[in-house]
Formats: sequence, structure tokens, C-alpha cells
Amino acid sequence: MATSQEGSTNRTQEEENIKDLSGKGAVEKLRELAEKAESCFFCTNIKTGVPLSVRPMAIQQVDDDGNIWFMSMKDSHKNEELATDPFTHLFFQASEHSGFVNIYGISEISRDQAKIDELWSPLIKTWFQGGKDDPNITLIKVIPSEGYYWDTKHGTAVAFLKMAASVITGKTMDDSVEGSLEID
Repeated sequence: MATSQEGSTNRTQEEENIKDLSGKGAVEKLRELAEKAESCFFCTNIKTGVPLSVRPMAIQQVDDDGNIWFMSMKDSHKNEELATDPFTHLFFQASEHSGFVNIYGISEISRDQAKIDELWSPLIKTWFQGGKDDPNITLIKVIPSEGYYWDTKHGTAVAFLKMAASVITGKTMDDSVEGSLEID
């Protein structure tokens, strides 16, 4: 009798599709996918026992250490929630079929004017009418503690061609790659 895994994609796949990344490689993958996504779902109230709070947030930067930077109003609900529960969960989607990232980390709120100046762009004035010197602007730095990604190995065009070839040949030719992100 055949087991259910014998016919699974994992058993019939000819290529290795798991690639865990750490250090600089993990930061580069996170930066690549976060920059393509431009925004993410930013989840707070993780550990409080009440339903978590979710909102879309624009990503300002993924720095060289893998920290993810956002801007927020000082009196926002998210800042209030982070003050009592700094655990944060972020979900990114870079494109319709690839570039998914799941990051779990700890958030820190600061009012570092030099960093605000570094991250400022004219479009941000949409949310902060007082400009970059507005005293109500705060920064949220998410320090990742663990993460996971799903992407394509060779881009969406090659992934589509492999899918088409798979349909024709009957062989699994999935171009996906996934793995953990260990950001030191």
C-alpha cells in the first residue's frame, strides 16, 4: 500500500527546494523581498491573549543588520500596543505568486532625528503633514528573531516555463525555494 507522501510534490521533485539562509545571505533575501513588497502586514498584540492587531505598513528600510524600519505617529494604537507588548509579526508578499516572507521579532520605538532624516522622502508627508521635523513622528525598528521565506529560484518567467514543462512532461519541475532566515 502506498503512503500519502509517495505521490507528494516533495517526493517527486527532482530539485532541492529547501535553502535555509543565515547571516548576510538571510539579510539580503529579506531586503530583496521586502523592497519588492514595499509594504507588509504589521501585527501587534501578539502575546496579550487578545486578538492581534493587523495593519498595512510601508517599509522604510531593511538595514545591514536585517532590522526593518517603519515610521509611526507617537500617539498611534500600534505604538501604544508595542509599549506593552513589543512582540511583532510581519507578513510580506512581493508579487502575486512569489516572494513571501514571515518575520517574527521585537520592536523598539525611538525618536532618532538623524534616522528620521535618513529615511525621509517627500511621499512620507502623506502621513506626516508636519514634515520630517514633526515631533509626533516616531521610528519603529523591528529586530527579527526568526523568519521564513518562499520564493522562486530563477524568477517568475523561468518558474512559469518550468510549470508549463511540468504539465507537458508529467514531471514535477517546481522552481520554488523556501527556507528559514536566521538573521544574526
